[in-house]
This record gives sequence, structure tokens and C-alpha cells, in this order.
Amino acid sequence: MTITLYEPFRAVFYTAFYAAHALDAYKAEGLDVRLTQPADPAGAAPGILAGEADVIWSGPMRLLQHHDRDPGCQLVGFCEVVTRDPFVLLGREPRPQFRFTDLAGLRFGTVSEVPTPWMCVQEDIRRAGLDPAALDRVAGETMAANSEALRVGRLDVIQVFEPYVEQLVASGAGHIWYAAATRGHTSYTTLITTQEKLRRDPDTALKMTRALAKTLTWLHGHGAHEVAALVASYFPDLPRATLTGAIARYKALGVWGRDPLLSEVGFVRLKLGLLSGGFIARDVPYAACVDPSFARRVIAEGAG
Repeated sequence: MTITLYEPFRAVFYTAFYAAHALDAYKAEGLDVRLTQPADPAGAAPGILAGEADVIWSGPMRLLQHHDRDPGCQLVGFCEVVTRDPFVLLGREPRPQFRFTDLAGLRFGTVSEVPTPWMCVQEDIRRAGLDPAALDRVAGETMAANSEALRVGRLDVIQVFEPYVEQLVASGAGHIWYAAATRGHTSYTTLITTQEKLRRDPDTALKMTRALAKTLTWLHGHGAHEVAALVASYFPDLPRATLTGAIARYKALGVWGRDPLLSEVGFVRLKLGLLSGGFIARDVPYAACVDPSFARRVIAEGAG
């Protein structure tokens, strides 16, 4: 049976997902998993509900969003891969003792492409005692545009993911002020399907979880050069040195989990940001959005 797997967009922090294909991890479990993209990243979750795909990888943010709007929503996450926030704050000048209160009075470019990065960091800012609404924030530009604005001095600090971090740091145009992964577990990317699909075909979910568990073990057991060589074909326009540096940074930050369990701790940390940022209106329970049974079974097996 062919499984259609949606990726919302191409990104370095999704490296573990590409590695699973490059290692034939799904094939080893007897699965034929075909990777494709929806027309719009925001359409991945609706695509599952419409039967256009069997599984997607996406942020648990989408689970919370859809369950917030519809308490009877059938979407469910079952295998986490990205367990920490992959976004970074880069400034024009070094600031090794950075504090969030330093953002007051600075021109700050935040991510516009997806909502989760800002939702998470605005919660960090609130916890530091600063009102996010009081910041001089540029909220509508792309990461590429903000990166150029940082280079030429139109912005003082920007929020970006890899490879922008590696490119700006390597060129000397940007300096890392804050890596969001250092806040700890924040559930960021998981496999998502529907309750009905899990009931009808639990074996596929178990095999996909096992394949990704083995992939994570491989990823943590190999160096950034080896990982970059494995997934380089997924980033044909990215210089190998840039890809290697980006992967090395993400490995050092612990962005990819050691096992496939979507923990309640990381889920709650994400939810707090979505609530304080006004992205969701109610406290959606973990049990409504997550089925951890497949990951727990794989962990008990010692898969990997």
C-alpha cells in the first residue's frame, strides 16, 4: 500500500524526515511512503481531513489550532521528531549577555511565513517582563527580506531558522543572541493523521514511528558531515558547507529528539505560547491531540 506523506515546506530543521527516506527506513518496515507537498503549507492539515494525504508532518500548533476551533476534530499527532524550537535571534552586533529586555527600542524583524516562531518567542518575552506589543516589530516580511535588512542595517535583530543563521554568522553579518532551543522542550514537528486512520490501520502508524525512531538513532550516531551528505539532494541549491554547518548547529542544540514520543511537557510549553499570543482561545488537552501509544511501544521495543 502506498502512503502519501505531506511535507508543508522544505526546511533544514526537517532533516530527520529526509534522512528517513534517504536511509530507506520506511522501506525496511515494508512501507511505500511517497513524499509530496500541498499547494499551501497551511493546507496540509485540511488535506488530511479531506483525504488528500494519509499522513503529514507539521507543528502540533496545527493540532491545537484545529482542536481549538472544533473540539470534535479528528486530527491526532503520534510521532514527534523536532522536539525543540529551531529558530534563532540574530543581531547586527555581538551581544553575549543578551536579555529579552534588550529588545526594547530595537528594530526587530520576526517570522511571517508561519505563526509558531513568533508565538513561542513572544511568550519568552512576556516571561522576561516585557510587553511584546510594545516592541518596534516588523512582522510582515519574509526571512530572506529580513536577513538582507539586517545586513544593510535596516533591522537590528531578526528571527530566522537555518540556513539563514549559518549564512549570516559565517559572513559576519549576524551574531547569535538567542537560540530558542535553549528554552527546553517545545513540541515543534510531529506526524499527524486522523483518529479514523489510526483505528483502521494502526500497523502503518507503528511502522512509520519505528522507521523514524531508527532514523533518529542514526542521525545522533553520525556527524554533521555524514548527515549533510545523506540529505544533500534535498537541498540542491545550498552549498554543502552551509548545510553541514546548519546541521551541526541543530545537532548541538538538540533540535531533533532522541525518541519519537511527543511529550506532554513540550506540548504544554507550545500551548502556553499559543494561548498568550492569542492564536488559540482555550486550553486544549494533550489527550485530545496526541496518541503516544505508538511511540511508547517503539521505545519499549528498543527500536533504533
